[in-house]
Amino acid sequence: MTIFRKLFTCALAFGGLVGAFPLTRRQGGQLSDIDILKFALTLEHLESAFYREGFAKFSASDFEALGLDQATIEGLISIGKTEETHVKFLTEAIKASKGVPVEPCIYDFKLTTAASMVQTARILEAVGISAYLGAAPLVKDKAVLSAAASIVTVEARHQTFIRTALKSKPVPQAFDVAIGPLQIFTLASSFIVSCPKVSDLGLTPLPPLNVLDASNVRPGSSLKMVMPNAKDGLSCSFTTGDGGLQFSPFSNGACVVPDGIGGETFLTVTTEKEGAGTLADDKIVAGPAVLVLS
Repeated sequence: MTIFRKLFTCALAFGGLVGAFPLTRRQGGQLSDIDILKFALTLEHLESAFYREGFAKFSASDFEALGLDQATIEGLISIGKTEETHVKFLTEAIKASKGVPVEPCIYDFKLTTAASMVQTARILEAVGISAYLGAAPLVKDKAVLSAAASIVTVEARHQTFIRTALKSKPVPQAFDVAIGPLQIFTLASSFIVSCPKVSDLGLTPLPPLNVLDASNVRPGSSLKMVMPNAKDGLSCSFTTGDGGLQFSPFSNGACVVPDGIGGETFLTVTTEKEGAGTLADDKIVAGPAVLVLS
């Protein structure tokens, strides 16, 4: 996840960074390569802290109680150690580019059990892959892209490893999905309580989207959600690798999950309608949230 974090044009499930980064919303397309490096480091700090705090909070016996063997537990620990290495690498890369590295923030990962930690790790890794793909077109330095291409496979291995540990489908889709910078940044924001001034990225996340009963999501089910400024006449957008971009009418605080989606699915509420080929940031009313379907 090292250099490929240069593709991480935003940080890693929902909306609380307004207080941490109280600046105006800015589109991802305005980001320079040094901005992308800073986003990458922001995410590496977050992920490194996530694994470090999780393994400090829960013992090996907590993970064994989930049915994980020692090799799997050691594999999860090794993922966290790679995040620490990535932090060091990106810090030096930013300094070499005459930039000022961002510093760690204060986080709240809301980890109550070892099971919640592994489930959250699954989502963090999935979001990371989509972030890289979404940011790739914004990177100008071809050397960065080349290095990133060698790292994205490692990101995918992380997620597959975690999915396997959870006894989920190792590869739920034939394609991964690219998600734009501002949406990814919004997803990261619920984990961040506050940040030092040097870590101000100049972005304001989109309004949060809270999906109720998110553990029982399947095609055809009705999703109830809570969001600011909810009203009828909007749409829910569902973005996946295989299914692409699909829409469902939003009415009475709910929408129906369409067919043809699976894996980690990115949900927003938007003013866009069926037939829109892309999902513009300025059309998003709330979200994204990440749904786990398989």
